Amino acid sequence: MAASRVGVLFLLLVCGVFLLAAKPEHASAKICPQDCRVAEYMICRGEKKTAACNCCFAGPGCTIYYSDGIKSVCS
Repeated sequence: MAASRVGVLFLLLVCGVFLLAAKPEHASAKICPQDCRVAEYMICRGEKKTAACNCCFAGPGCTIYYSDGIKSVCS
């Protein structure tokens, strides 16, 4: 019984150290939607480009304009 408690405590300690050592850029990863809509065009940093289907593919600083009048501002 005591050995299993020591094992559990050791496992918790290892997990805690791993979480503290994890890189912060991995914690801020964004989730990309699976839907891909047909867009008319997009503007990225003042330049009109062929449209990507969502912000995950367009990148930050772009605005996607869809044919139904909706626009997506990518951050």
